[in-house]
Formats: sequence, C-alpha cells, structure tokens
Amino acid sequence: MGTDKKTFLKLFTSTFFISAFTFGGGFVIVPLLKRKFVEDLKWIDEKEMMDFIAIAQSSPGAVAINTSILIGYKTAGAIGAALAISGTVLPPFIVISVISLFYLGFRDNAVISAMLKGMQAGIAAVIADAVYGMGAGVAKERKVLPIAIMTVSFLAAYVFKINVVYIILVCGIAGAVSSFYRKKSGVRHK
Repeated sequence: MGTDKKTFLKLFTSTFFISAFTFGGGFVIVPLLKRKFVEDLKWIDEKEMMDFIAIAQSSPGAVAINTSILIGYKTAGAIGAALAISGTVLPPFIVISVISLFYLGFRDNAVISAMLKGMQAGIAAVIADAVYGMGAGVAKERKVLPIAIMTVSFLAAYVFKINVVYIILVCGIAGAVSSFYRKKSGVRHK
C-alpha cells in the first residue's frame, strides 16, 4: 500500500460508501470499517484495529469519525486522515441537509416512520455482531486483565447501572497501572 492516487481514492470511496449505506452510528460503522480495512484490503491488522477502536472510544467526538481518522492517518498520513474524515462525514451531512429541506413531509410520513422502526432491528443485530467479534478477539488472547476488565465493565454498566464515565476512568487507570508494571518488570506486551 502506498500513498498514491489509487490509495487516496480507495480510502475516500471506502469510507464514503460505508458511511452512506450504514444507519445506527459509530458502533455499526466500526465493524464495517474493520471488515473493509483489516479483512478485505489488509491495510491494517486486527490488533491495530482494536487499538484504534479503543482510542476512538476514549477520545472526544464520534467513534466512527475518530476511527476513520486513525485508519486514514495510518494508511496515508495526514492526507489520508483528511480523506477518511471527509468520506465519513459527507454522507450524513448530505442526508441531513436533504431531510431538513423536506422535514415537514418526512415528519408525518407513515412509510418513512415504519422504515426507520424496521431498521432498528437490523442495527441491533449489527451492534450485537460487533460486540461478539470484539469480545471474541479479547478472549482469544487469553489474558486475564483484558477479560476481567471487559466482564467487570459490562456488569458495572448493565447490572449495577454505574455511569460509563466512571467505568472508563477506572479502566484507564487499570490499563496505566498494568502498563507501568509490565514496563517495570521488563515484560513485553505483544
């Protein structure tokens, strides 16, 4: 993979089409980005993609946009990041602009309302697939700390209804302590 015109075009068109034909936000787009850039194009590996997703989720802003920026920068530098963000942002911008022009007609349209309700089931399935795929990736590594963090985070958010901000802070501290310990003891992280 180089930083030639074909790479730039493929990066822009890939992010544009994924964003244009995906409903449901970042947690629906991210698995499709993974499929495209890890499995199909093989521009980045599975571990890098997991790292990108973690960084995107912990950074301010939309997960899909943050992930696209990281993928674009990794594959084609600053120009790649600009193209990836443009490809990700343009479709929703165009759709929202069109909808705003015809809002009154869309608001009360029973067909459009039914379509949107039907898409909710599909979105739920895609999110469940993404959670399963990311969870399986963590479980394959068979490392105790990531599996414990994943399990405790789920229980804290879903069962005990703890604010996600606190969960993220605790997980960040746990990761920092783990990294410090590995660095101090000379253990290399794969």
